[in-house]
Amino acid sequence: MTSSFPPRDLTTINLFKRRTVLIWAILALSMVGLIVRLVYLQVVTSPDLLEKARRQQMFTLRPFIPRRTITDRKGAVLALDRPVYTLFAHPHLYKEKPEDIAAKLAPILGRPADKLLSVLTRDTTSIQVEYWLSEENADRIYNLRFDGLDLIQQRHRLYPQQDLAAELLGYVNVDHRGQAGIELSQEKLLERTDQTPAVAQDGSGKLIPTRIPAGMIRTDQTSLQMTIDSRIQRTARQVLKQQMVKFNAKRGSVIVMDAKDGGLLTLVTEPTYDPNRYYEADVKLFKNWAVSDLYEPGSTFKPINVAIALEAGAIQPDTVFNDEGALTIGGWPVANFDYEQAGAIGPLSISQILERSSNVGMVHIIQRMKPSVYYGWLERIGLGDISGIDLPSETPSTLKPQDQFIEYVIEPATAAFGQGFSLTPIQMVQLHGILASGGKLLTPHVVKGLINEEGEEYYQPKLPTPRQIISPATAQRVVEMMTGVVEKGTGLPARIPGYRIAGKTGTAQKASTTGGGYANAKITSFVGIFPAKTPRYVVIAVIDEPIGSDAFGSTVAAPIVKAVIEDIIVTEGIPPSHPEEVTSKIPTLPEPQPTPSPAAGNSTPQPTPTSSPNNTQP
Repeated sequence: MTSSFPPRDLTTINLFKRRTVLIWAILALSMVGLIVRLVYLQVVTSPDLLEKARRQQMFTLRPFIPRRTITDRKGAVLALDRPVYTLFAHPHLYKEKPEDIAAKLAPILGRPADKLLSVLTRDTTSIQVEYWLSEENADRIYNLRFDGLDLIQQRHRLYPQQDLAAELLGYVNVDHRGQAGIELSQEKLLERTDQTPAVAQDGSGKLIPTRIPAGMIRTDQTSLQMTIDSRIQRTARQVLKQQMVKFNAKRGSVIVMDAKDGGLLTLVTEPTYDPNRYYEADVKLFKNWAVSDLYEPGSTFKPINVAIALEAGAIQPDTVFNDEGALTIGGWPVANFDYEQAGAIGPLSISQILERSSNVGMVHIIQRMKPSVYYGWLERIGLGDISGIDLPSETPSTLKPQDQFIEYVIEPATAAFGQGFSLTPIQMVQLHGILASGGKLLTPHVVKGLINEEGEEYYQPKLPTPRQIISPATAQRVVEMMTGVVEKGTGLPARIPGYRIAGKTGTAQKASTTGGGYANAKITSFVGIFPAKTPRYVVIAVIDEPIGSDAFGSTVAAPIVKAVIEDIIVTEGIPPSHPEEVTSKIPTLPEPQPTPSPAAGNSTPQPTPTSSPNNTQP
């Protein structure tokens, strides 16, 4: 039976069938491909695609987050962050003439228009025109609406009091990182922990308000409060500068410590620098030498030795010693500063030894103790250690090795009047704080803590528990003895009518930097404890290398301490303990002239290169 379709129609039908099968095959393969693709997207690459979507749709807000503001103990601002702007120019985007742009920018930037024009027309794609622009000037430039100008916001640390507390605050570098002072040591406290939230944005890049986290605008408003009193700090700096100019001194320091808790009301060093312009200062000024440099304290250490001898039971408050004026210890001569004028003094009580600043009397006191016992007490009060202050780069004090100290009899003798060992001014304050605090070893510090916007304490650093070194009775007896130094001894220039101040002068020759003896230069100091009856403040002034025949602790340093205490009296409203003296006139005591110290080339064998027993004056 033959087909009813002609051959041509049959060919057409077969072709149609083949095309239909091919189309269905292609469709089937496409469906399989789509299924595979969907499985790949939904299963295999889903995590990566979700992350890409989040990056496109979410925007991390990074608001201007300043370092914490630093204030003094009464809230006066010492350091704060503020936004500043850097102005960039892009010449290829200018639509106005560069001459017109320069003319409009000149009065805002305070620069000549012709010089600005030379900057704006440099052959480059991007030009830094000005940096550290204030918000006000940045707004003025923005309102000019010039194409090709770009303002980039940055952080800038401002120190409104300039050099008032530079040695304490330090400074931050261009990366906004602390480089000295508490800007360095308290970096973790000063850096804020504000959140940087992620918010949603639409296809045009606009933020979606409903997706902004609640509380995003709330920021950490706590500030770091210091124990420093700006008024007393300013007074100390002014009077220190005056004395340094008067005696042509190399450098100086004034420290005031609260004997209640070890907080410092003042720490001044001169010369200093302006932390706003730290890049113009000598790098040597970035080191706080009151914390990092050692010196031999001289006679200001004598009250500490008296306290040690009393506490050890080696002497009693009424013990009397014969002051021969000069001694020979282990082949070394030891003499009082005024031996050539006064000769042998005769019997002296402990109080009189301090009043006269008798080297011979102090040697007799220390000789009542075994060298090993005395050495143990020196270690107990912290010699050879640091004070623990919350400032960077503190240097530990130095003390001779115990075997050397015990073997050579000259070592305890020189230590009796504050030489043969070294410490920092801040540790000297700490040691006198033992006397002022009733026998406790306090930790000096400048950070009080973090406070919130209402002035309430938010955080306080944990300080070591004060360690009882001597009894309160011993401490008070020594303070009473030191009162005689100011009332009728070498510390008379520090006396304030109506008030009682305990104090001690010190004038010591500086150890030679090449070793083997002492240089001609000297370092003068005075330490005061006020009020004497109920001690609260320890004030020390140390002046390095004053020049002049009348440069002593009593003439150089004592007037500084007096001026600072007078300011404390006014600031704290302290009434006089003897009001009947306020209108009376206090006579001045002439300063005794010291005898020159022995030459460094003494033929007597020298047990230690830094021991020179006859070079300390009051």
